[in-house]
Amino acid sequence: MPARAVRYNTVAMTFHWVIAALLIANVALGLYMGDLPRSDPYKFLIVQTHKSIGLTILVLSLLRLGWRLVNPAPHLPAGMHPLVAGLARFTHYFFYFLIIVIPLSGWLMVSASPLGNGTNYFGLFIWPNLGLFAGQTRAQLHDVHEMLETTHVFLAWSAIVLVPIHVAAALYHHFLRGDDVLRRMVPGMNVRDA
Repeated sequence: MPARAVRYNTVAMTFHWVIAALLIANVALGLYMGDLPRSDPYKFLIVQTHKSIGLTILVLSLLRLGWRLVNPAPHLPAGMHPLVAGLARFTHYFFYFLIIVIPLSGWLMVSASPLGNGTNYFGLFIWPNLGLFAGQTRAQLHDVHEMLETTHVFLAWSAIVLVPIHVAAALYHHFLRGDDVLRRMVPGMNVRDA
C-alpha cells in the first residue's frame, strides 16, 4: 500500500472539482426540468443533457474510486475528536456512494422507461439502455420506472443536503480550525501539515 501523501494529488483534485461542478450543474438541471411542461420545446434537449452529464459523472466517479483505492487520502488532522473524524469518514464514503448510485439509478430508470429510448450522449452517439428489463410489459415497466424515479430523486436530495454540509465543513476547517483540510484539495495552495 502506498504511503499517504500530505495533500491530494493532481488527479484526485481534478476528479473532485470536475465531478463537483458536474453534480451541481446536474442537480440544477434536474430541479429545473422537473417543472417544465412536456410541451416545452427545449425539454428533450435539457433531459438529454441531464442524462449525458449523469453518465459522465458515473464514469468519472468509477475512475475516481479506482484512483482512490490505489492512492490513499491524506490523514485527517491531528486532534480531531473521534466522533467528528468518524462523521468526516462517513460523509466521504457516502459521497462516493452517491456519485455512483445517483447516476446509476438514473440509467436504470431510463432503461426501465416504457418508451425504450437510449440516451443521446451530448449529440455524439446513443448510449444504450441496460438490458435488465427486456421482455417486460409497459405496465410492468411503468411500476419499475416509477420506483426507480423515486429512488433517483431521493438520492439526489441526499446530495443536495450533503453538499452544503461538506462545503461548510471545509470552510470550518480552513477559517476556524486553521488546518490544511481545504488547502489539501485546492490546487496551488501551500500545505503546512507534514
